[in-house]
Amino acid sequence: VQLQASGGGLVEAGASLRLSCAASGRFFGSYDMGWFRQAPGKEREFVAAINRSGTSSYYAESVKGRFTISRDNAKNVLYLQMINLKPEDTAVYYCAVQIADWNARSRDEYNYWGQGTLVTVSS
Repeated sequence: VQLQASGGGLVEAGASLRLSCAASGRFFGSYDMGWFRQAPGKEREFVAAINRSGTSSYYAESVKGRFTISRDNAKNVLYLQMINLKPEDTAVYYCAVQIADWNARSRDEYNYWGQGTLVTVSS
């Protein structure tokens, strides 16, 4: 599977953005998926994950209540809706396939990383 993230941009604090991750291939609906982000000079960190049917998800504490992960298996697209953005949300955001058990949060439990999309939040 190949993944391509999009939808990033420069916004002011408090704004909203929706990121998309388009997947190629026929088996998108067979994979649990996740979003990660990497700020300048920092490690890539877990943001959110969703199961293959889209009925269950979990989040990093730092984004809980502000970000919502969802998916459209008919369109092979993963989404990340972000509201009330903060300057500390500034990062390159990546989508990936979860290759470990449910509740995976570390980078090595994901694979097939897409090209990221940059989100910059100004104060």
